[in-house]
Amino acid sequence: MEAREGKERFLKQRQVLIFFVLLGIAQAGSAPRHYSVAEEMESGSFVANLLKDLGLEVDELAARGARVVSKGKKMRLHLDRQTGDLLLNEKLDREGLCGPTEPCVLPFQVLLENPLQFFQAELRIRDINDHSPVFLDKEIILKIPESITPGTAFLIECAQDLDVGSNGLQSYTVSPNSHFHLKLQNSSDGIILPQLVLDKALDREEQSEIMLTLTALDGGAPPRSGSALVRIEVLDINDNAPEFAKLLYEVQVLENSPIGSQVAMVSARDLDIGAYGEISYVFSQASEDIRKTFRINAKSGELLLTQKLDFESIQTYTLHIQAIDGGGLSGSCVVLVHVVDLNDNPPELTMSTLINEIPENLQETVIAVFSVSDPDSGDNGRMVCSIQDHLPFFLKPSVENFYTIVTNTALDREMRSEYNITITVTDLGTPRLETQHNITLLVSDVNDNAPAFTQTSYTLFLRENNSPALHIGSVSATDRDAGANAQLTYSLLPPHDPQLPLASLVSINADNGHLFALRALDFEALQAFEFRVGDAAKHRLLVLVKDNGEPALSASVTLHVLLVDGFSQPYLPLPEAAADQAQADPLTVYLVIALASVSSLFLFSVLAFIAVRLCRRSRAAWVGGCSVPEGHLPGHLVDVSGTGTLSQSYQYEVCLMGGSGTSEFKFLKPILPNFLAPGEERASEANPSFRNSSEFS
Repeated sequence: MEAREGKERFLKQRQVLIFFVLLGIAQAGSAPRHYSVAEEMESGSFVANLLKDLGLEVDELAARGARVVSKGKKMRLHLDRQTGDLLLNEKLDREGLCGPTEPCVLPFQVLLENPLQFFQAELRIRDINDHSPVFLDKEIILKIPESITPGTAFLIECAQDLDVGSNGLQSYTVSPNSHFHLKLQNSSDGIILPQLVLDKALDREEQSEIMLTLTALDGGAPPRSGSALVRIEVLDINDNAPEFAKLLYEVQVLENSPIGSQVAMVSARDLDIGAYGEISYVFSQASEDIRKTFRINAKSGELLLTQKLDFESIQTYTLHIQAIDGGGLSGSCVVLVHVVDLNDNPPELTMSTLINEIPENLQETVIAVFSVSDPDSGDNGRMVCSIQDHLPFFLKPSVENFYTIVTNTALDREMRSEYNITITVTDLGTPRLETQHNITLLVSDVNDNAPAFTQTSYTLFLRENNSPALHIGSVSATDRDAGANAQLTYSLLPPHDPQLPLASLVSINADNGHLFALRALDFEALQAFEFRVGDAAKHRLLVLVKDNGEPALSASVTLHVLLVDGFSQPYLPLPEAAADQAQADPLTVYLVIALASVSSLFLFSVLAFIAVRLCRRSRAAWVGGCSVPEGHLPGHLVDVSGTGTLSQSYQYEVCLMGGSGTSEFKFLKPILPNFLAPGEERASEANPSFRNSSEFS
């Protein structure tokens, strides 16, 4: 009964677990929670308290194994299970994490392990004004012909500010002078372009060089600034500016292109002759990344690679190139460089939860939770995850490239005590790259195997008048379990015959099963006896017995059939009257039905003995090589089927009720054995009570 209640309780627990897993997966697909924090805050700084959003109490955090997980191996956030506070693990640099991208958002998940549940969340990193505007060139040179008319605007190099929004670059100022004023213009990509507008015609003979200070200001409070020197060289007349063959060049470059390889070739021409027609090519408005990655040949316009490209870092470069003639006039073009992705990054696997040992009787148990990622794009970043097919586990996808490994059946330690699981993550690029991660899972033992004797029965021979404490034989049993679950203890079970003084006849060594005679035996008083030795108190129920009620009720029992043959007659002579009657009586077959059930507190055994009469067609029946005579035999010790199995049985005369077509019967009287120990009284033959009978095998 307790075993059945335990099974029902386990099924309920498994249903609850499956419910929470499904609930967690359902919640994982909901809209993420949003949190924010300013950049450069110290490690350990408070971000938010998650208890309300998670719907949990403080004491549930540790019990459910709450923690923060995110893509990649670097954990920038930490969940305090004692308070529910979300804390920083490190200083966050918004510019380093997101560059010019705004808003700067880091996705993360809160993982509840028991039961499994995911919460999606995003952390926005707010910009602070921690960068000043910077001019990459501390001196800006403008060559302006003296013939330029007032009102002409000259584009000058702009400053760069890594901050964004209001903290980014907002305006420029120029030092007071009589020739120029500053004009600001917004480009299509949101960059503020400073221009110097000529207010007064230049006279090279009067002033050949003009020095101005250009200052860039951001919008912080207080604002930060940076400055550069603008040196204006006044030139002789040059009335033709260089012109490019195309205003836009667009090229694609593989990310594994070698350093020094050609990216593009730009070309411009100038109708002027002499020094005014000589063209040099330079970068305009070039960022530090562009200057480190590309080089342009000033004479030929050949664009060369000076640093390895990485698609995962930058996918597109926008290069502004100027062609400047000898008179200082210039034309410009744009080169768009598209970096072509290659499958140069194998998938990455991050293990979040790992169980190294589980009991053998658990089903549908999560043993690992992990995530996979690949920084490549397209098919190069698409991944397939798998484990070996022949293992009793299945791989279950979750959300955001998370997977779980779950047992699909109860494990059997006696069949296999250790599993090596190989997780293989393969991308779909060309060529395909893969990553493998090995897990070793140990299966711990559960006491699920009953001990078994090496023989079903033992026949022991003892010379009478033996000496006390004589070793008369041994029994041996084994148990397939391990450790304490396989430790065996032998004991003598109570005899079926309550009159048999077993406790004074034999004893057994509880550790090794050695049997010893406790006293000298007398053949004339007792020629043979049987006794039972007991394995753990567990029994298999082999036969289903049903009644004829509505509905039919049933019970499972172990069925033993005892067929008594005639070789025992020399020990127990058959009465003459019974022999005469045996000429016509049907065969008597004894069915011994034993019902055994075990609880954690006690062992309950019931032995029921039913004698039924069956018709037979000949005077003797042979079953398994044993001849069974007709008539009734007293109780005695016999060898059943010649296998060495000893059995003692008490027989009863029975009478069929209602004719030969029915199986109903009633007891008439017991037939008592002819041998009794000295001093024991013979029971009354008229006693119709039901007496015990036993079989030891």
